[in-house]
Amino acid sequence: MTSLDDLPLRANLRGQIPYGAPQLHVPVALNVNENTHPIPPAVASDIAAALADAILTVNRYPDREFSQLRDDLAGYLGHGLTRDNIWAANGSNEVLQQVLQAFGGPGRSLLGFAPTYSMYSILASGTDTRWIPGDRDADYELSPETAARWVTESAPDIVFLCSPNNPTGTPLSLETIAAVYDATPGIVVVDEAYAEFSPDGTDSALTLLPGRERLLVSRTMSKAFAFAGVRLGYLAADPAVTDALRLVRLPYHLSALTQAAAVAALAHTGEMLAMVDDIRVQRDRLVTELRALGFSPLRSGSNFVLFGGVADPRATFEALLADGILIRDVGIPGHLRVSAGTEAETTAFLDAIARLAPIAE
Repeated sequence: MTSLDDLPLRANLRGQIPYGAPQLHVPVALNVNENTHPIPPAVASDIAAALADAILTVNRYPDREFSQLRDDLAGYLGHGLTRDNIWAANGSNEVLQQVLQAFGGPGRSLLGFAPTYSMYSILASGTDTRWIPGDRDADYELSPETAARWVTESAPDIVFLCSPNNPTGTPLSLETIAAVYDATPGIVVVDEAYAEFSPDGTDSALTLLPGRERLLVSRTMSKAFAFAGVRLGYLAADPAVTDALRLVRLPYHLSALTQAAAVAALAHTGEMLAMVDDIRVQRDRLVTELRALGFSPLRSGSNFVLFGGVADPRATFEALLADGILIRDVGIPGHLRVSAGTEAETTAFLDAIARLAPIAE
């Protein structure tokens, strides 16, 4: 049987492993930061009707410019944005990949602040862009001074800032984003995949876009919109950036069905986001009750909580899995990560971790 060692694989891909969390059928799956709340039936019915209409014309290629979708995404984001500021692709991972295809590549570098979303370094490898893992401050925070120092010393071509950060949940200040932008002549991407879960009144990096033509703000419909299976990510930026991404996108990269489903969902933004408040409640409950159990949860602006004080993360992970509850071991010593689920799912996890406290502590 042929193995990877027998193939003329690129040198920087040798020894790499594909990204992927366990996909197991368990009663309570809280490991990949999904929105575990189902789409409301009335909304699902309208989405299904939109798909039924779209299927009648799939003998033709879809709108290459996905104009209606860009209009609706701009309307959702606000901040005076128009379709010219919007780009979309099959999940925010593809959006970020296209950014690296356009602005990274051989001889160029990408700076991120570890621990952070593991796909950043994988996307860097896939585009032959050098990955630079910068350090964070205590408790995985990132101050303007620390971030700007790393930018000045490493001179990256691109900087990825995850806000709130995955896997730590750590919020990121606008001051830090501005400091990074001012310190580099390169591209700065703020990945706001979890922005809708931030506390009310939190300003988005979208407020920083005017006058900053090298700043890109990435979003997704996977999390707050409970649309992970549809695969729709997008970004807002100067129109020149969207022109650059057209140079690397594949022809007709967004299917007619994806466009139809996303447009229909955005027409029901209120209903789709109604579950966000409940998820915030469960996230805050996780922080409070994990602390009461003796763990050390970090502050989180996302839909998950990273908690420390776990003596044996692997044993605790396995014990929870045996109890039908799947969370995530993200490889940070002494820590595990759990998504905020429904009230019932969150209760099941908290009851189980309380029973396992002697193992975990």
